[in-house]
Amino acid sequence: MPEVKFEADRLLLFGATGDLSQRMLLPSLCALHADGLLDPDLRIVATARSEMSTKEFRQFAREALEKHLPKNRRGPTADFLNKLSYVPVDATTPAGYDELAKEVGEYKGLAIFLSTAPSLFEPTIAGLKRAGLTNGNARIALEKPLGTDLASSCEINDAVAKAFSEDRIFRIDHYLGKETVQNLLALRFANILLEPVWNSNYVDHVQITVAETVGLESRVAYYDDSGALRDMVQNHMLQLLALVAMEPPTSFDATAVRDEKVKVLRALRPAQSNEVVTGQYRAGAVDGKSVPGYDEELGKDSDTETYVALKAHVDNWRWRGVPFYLRHGKRMPRRVTEIVIQFKCIPHSIFEGRGAKTEPNRMVIEIQPEENIQLTMMAKVPGLGSDGLRLRPVPLDIAMPDAFSDVVRRIAYERLLLDLIHGDQTLFVRRDEVEAQWDFIDHIRALWAENGTQPKTYAAGTWGPSAAVALAERDGVTWHDD
Repeated sequence: MPEVKFEADRLLLFGATGDLSQRMLLPSLCALHADGLLDPDLRIVATARSEMSTKEFRQFAREALEKHLPKNRRGPTADFLNKLSYVPVDATTPAGYDELAKEVGEYKGLAIFLSTAPSLFEPTIAGLKRAGLTNGNARIALEKPLGTDLASSCEINDAVAKAFSEDRIFRIDHYLGKETVQNLLALRFANILLEPVWNSNYVDHVQITVAETVGLESRVAYYDDSGALRDMVQNHMLQLLALVAMEPPTSFDATAVRDEKVKVLRALRPAQSNEVVTGQYRAGAVDGKSVPGYDEELGKDSDTETYVALKAHVDNWRWRGVPFYLRHGKRMPRRVTEIVIQFKCIPHSIFEGRGAKTEPNRMVIEIQPEENIQLTMMAKVPGLGSDGLRLRPVPLDIAMPDAFSDVVRRIAYERLLLDLIHGDQTLFVRRDEVEAQWDFIDHIRALWAENGTQPKTYAAGTWGPSAAVALAERDGVTWHDD
């Protein structure tokens, strides 16, 4: 399928008064403008249900920028605000889209960003089509969640496909906009040292952890319907797994990169019951502060999982026999997103006869809260002694802010919004990827339903249920930083 490569001169932002817009989208767009990365002719048309004028929305945007964007990144804020206009639209009322089309006006290229509830996707797209805003050089970006299972995801994608071809659909997974996630591709495919050992001959196992210290916050209704498996594992974590496990693409373009990712997702072996652990936090302490349990926060009893640990297998030549351990939970001891590549032991140690023990090499790729890559190597302990030669692991750190201290650290949405405007789909998710991810997740949920699985409890401020420790330990594996 040919890739669309036209630059948009109009950006239509749905859900412009929502939380995501205030925290991420408006600050990202303002920062891009301040850095001279937005075309001077780009106009941003914002819309939501809230009744307000363009002047009132600009003040709303100004307050969001003051709250969420550091002063040193704002640049000429007034110039950015002048790019904004606002039209109130009820997404379920077709008539409102005519006014929206008038405000958008004639365009060379139109980028549409849907930051709305998935239930509004279908009426919104129908309204856009009726108003002629899906014609020609128009493309659309969709925020997650894209359904609650494979069937509902297909329903949403079918509705979008009625107005937009696949090469004009940009499904967002904001993790793909993070610098360290993109750097994973550079690490693998720009360094000859790593690629020869990035396989089952040398890798013992892989761990992917996304740990959060927060609880429900403001996402009560959504999260209790979704749970940890669908909220985090289905999208972000399976995308990280695909980037770790993918074969080298023929080039760094949207088709080649996504072709290799989908091969990995289709090669995932259906999980077995004893390969998945689910949990829900109870009252405990995080960062030295007492926090309530999930049911207490929710205000009712619930069997929604706030923790998932699973063992996955990629059944292909490169990864046959290498387990991938995925772990995600809320109310964990610390906030961290990381990938651990645990290499195998050396086949023979020449130092054992002299009392020196070796440990296998390990690479830790930390994605947040800090961006860091650490490779642990064995080295001799300096000095003399009668107990023979001593060895110990030595971390070799590549702290991304230190290595690139002259480069601005950006919000993930800056990269994604810029790629949307330019028409580059490389960091967006294709339909067949989404469907392969849901296929893997739906199988796990079917197992839970068949077995009557209920979440095991764990105290807030711990690393999850003891069964998750056993999941790894029975294979001789210890979770990193437990």
